[in-house]
Amino acid sequence: MADEPLLRLQDIDKAFPGVQALKDAQFELRPGEVHALVGENGAGKSTLMKVLTGVYQKDAGIIEVGGTAVEVPNPRAGRDLGISMIHQELLLANHLTVAQNIYLGREPRGRLGFTVDDKAQVRQTEELVDRLGLKLDPTAKCGDLKVAQQQMVEIAKALSLDANVLIMDEPTAALTDTEIEELFRIIRSLREQGKGIVHISHRLEELQEISDRVTVMRDGQHVDTVNTGDVTIDEIISMMVGRTIYEEAPRVPEDADRADIVLEVRNLSRGRAVQDVSFQLRRGEILGVSGLVGAGRTETARLIFGADKKDAGEIIVNGQPEEIHNPAEAVGKGIAYLSEDRKQHGLTLGLDLETNIALASFNKFLKSLGQVDTSKTKAAAEQRIEELDIRTPGTRQKARNLSGGNQQKVVIAKWLTAETDVLIFDEPTRGIDVGAKQEIYHLLNELAAEGKSIVMISSELPEILRMSHRIIVMCEGRVTGELTADEADQEKIMTLATQRESVAELKDLSRA
Repeated sequence: MADEPLLRLQDIDKAFPGVQALKDAQFELRPGEVHALVGENGAGKSTLMKVLTGVYQKDAGIIEVGGTAVEVPNPRAGRDLGISMIHQELLLANHLTVAQNIYLGREPRGRLGFTVDDKAQVRQTEELVDRLGLKLDPTAKCGDLKVAQQQMVEIAKALSLDANVLIMDEPTAALTDTEIEELFRIIRSLREQGKGIVHISHRLEELQEISDRVTVMRDGQHVDTVNTGDVTIDEIISMMVGRTIYEEAPRVPEDADRADIVLEVRNLSRGRAVQDVSFQLRRGEILGVSGLVGAGRTETARLIFGADKKDAGEIIVNGQPEEIHNPAEAVGKGIAYLSEDRKQHGLTLGLDLETNIALASFNKFLKSLGQVDTSKTKAAAEQRIEELDIRTPGTRQKARNLSGGNQQKVVIAKWLTAETDVLIFDEPTRGIDVGAKQEIYHLLNELAAEGKSIVMISSELPEILRMSHRIIVMCEGRVTGELTADEADQEKIMTLATQRESVAELKDLSRA
């Protein structure tokens, strides 16, 4: 690596009304380096990068690019300096093609300059994606692409602008393992070309695979910068939160084997996505559901919740067979579903916390003439905010303004207010930082201890192993095995997750 950094941020301050977002913040990026930037939500990572890219103006400090002090008054100036940011929420025009998105506002022109030279635009895009080793059709509409492919369009767009610095904000949050590997291949290729990559991620297990150095921020300040190979994940977590975090062992309910069965699923099926799925859930239990992408876990949850129509099978709630045709009926039977996409399906982001918390049970808050009793909704919201330690200025705060962990707590508050006893959590800690994860884990354990029954769908094996009393594993729409907490390990789960036939079917075949 060259001695001169691509960029250096020194003693950066940034304040907003009532909040000191950055104080003496530091960051350095070298050519040919993947530099991870980590910290809890609110640590100042995004603010620091927005100062670098010209979205925000610093109050104090120095920004150097290529050894020269610069000012970045706006995002255009940042791009002109060779700095490009790929946001978690991708900024593409879905109705336009790949080529049109990459050269938007910079289209090659025909001879007279009045029309776009479409052929030249496609040809330039082909040359660009070939050079990067990307699998993209320049004429495909971006709205038809997978998230991973859309991300590649953003990378191609940044490099078409001759960017030397790429800032990637949570680039793997919505990708499958295969797509993550492809993204990492591209990142390594860019590193070999001397580009500098800033990798912002909550998925700390990725750091050791892809990054060269890690900078940790806390409360708007620089904590430390270390070589990735010199620290453990536990040490990084300790720097992030200012304390050592230990996962709490699951509290197994007393007499778990004899506890009441609150939910039973028998031979549930829908097309090829869900095939003959059966399991039981006991009172006060956390049942982990593991499997690879496409295993049918979410599809099974949606059938139980009535969001999709089953082809066959029974759903038995507290010993009674139930026909659940829609989510409202599921809630009436005491079943809640917390979607993996809480922003789209769990919350109404433009509404305040009070409304969101009461949303699933408004009938409880109606007066005799049908008006909402706002004193009751306010009291209910305040109670849940206190119980769940939701960090907010008040009940009237908009849901979109909360951190990911606090948004997840609001969804939980909504379903607790609706008095549901079976809670299906789909990827409960996706997209939230390590400190907030720990709070969610504590909360799940507390809910189980209070007698709530939890189905926890998760792609994170450490999460499944630490939190579950029992684990069922799915592959291609089927349950391929069940493990107790004592016998489960990552190898056994992965073996079952790649096994198309269930254990019971394999035993039947061996007897035949």
